[in-house]
Amino acid sequence: MGKTNPAKVAQLKPKKKCCKKSTRCLRCPVVIHRMKKVDADQLSKKAANKALKKARAA
Repeated sequence: MGKTNPAKVAQLKPKKKCCKKSTRCLRCPVVIHRMKKVDADQLSKKAANKALKKARAA
């Protein structure tokens, strides 16, 4: 995952196609959509990390 801020994932530009791997990448359209749905800007850092981990799990 690296140093990416989980609250900023919803603003990333998605890739054209979903990779469908067991752990999705950060720029996967599915992950970005799930993070927009959760509204990560309003969450604490710990809750945002947990939401990102759940969004990336396939």
